[in-house]
Amino acid sequence: LRQEITPPEQLSTAQVEALRLIANGYRHADAAARLAISESALKARLRTARERLLCRTTAEAIQRAAENKLL
Repeated sequence: LRQEITPPEQLSTAQVEALRLIANGYRHADAAARLAISESALKARLRTARERLLCRTTAEAIQRAAENKLL
């Protein structure tokens, strides 16, 4: 069962941008190109967002961020 965990009050702008693009269906390479960063930099932003939101997957991070009006 999923525990109720209080997420951080906010994410960095970079983390929000990365999560938004993936949530909108962009592939990693396309999202990175749109942000003018490397794919590994995009993945690092997604990883740190997952860590801050205490999530195991990006999909879960997107859902939790949306539920908490962080996106």
